[in-house]
Amino acid sequence: MSAYRTIVVGTDGSESSYRAVEKAASLAQDESAQLVIACAYYPTDEKDLGSASDVLKGDAYQVHGSAPTDEILRSAREKAKAAGAANIVERSIVGAPVDSLLALLAEVDGDLLVIGNKGLNSLAGRLLGSVPSDAARKARVDVLIVHTV
Repeated sequence: MSAYRTIVVGTDGSESSYRAVEKAASLAQDESAQLVIACAYYPTDEKDLGSASDVLKGDAYQVHGSAPTDEILRSAREKAKAAGAANIVERSIVGAPVDSLLALLAEVDGDLLVIGNKGLNSLAGRLLGSVPSDAARKARVDVLIVHTV
C-alpha cells in the first residue's frame, strides 16, 4: 500500500516552483499517486500589473493576478510528465497561495503538500511570512519543502 494517494504541489511559474513540481511528480510516480498541480492567483487589471512589474522586476510574478495560470499549469504538467507522473490534475485557484493550497488539500483529500523553499530564508519571509513556512505551520498533512533556491 502506498503512503501517499494524492499529492498536491503549488506553482507560481517560477523556476523554483517548477523544481518542486518535478520533485512532486517523481514522488507521485514512485507512489502511484495522483498529482494535483495548483496555481493560486488574484485577478487584477493590466494597468496595475504594469506598474507593479516596473517596481518589482524579477519578483513581479508575486503580484496578484500577474500569473497567466493556463500557461503556468501547462508548463508544470509538461515538467511533471517528464519526471514520470501519469495521473495529473491541474487546478487554477483564486485566492492567497497558502489558504488556496490548504483548501485544495481538503477538497481533493490530499495527503502530501509539496512546495519550494523560495522566500523561506529571505528577510521579507522572516518579517512577513512565506508560503513554505505558513503552509508547513497550518497544514494538517505532511509537507515537503523542496530545496529549490
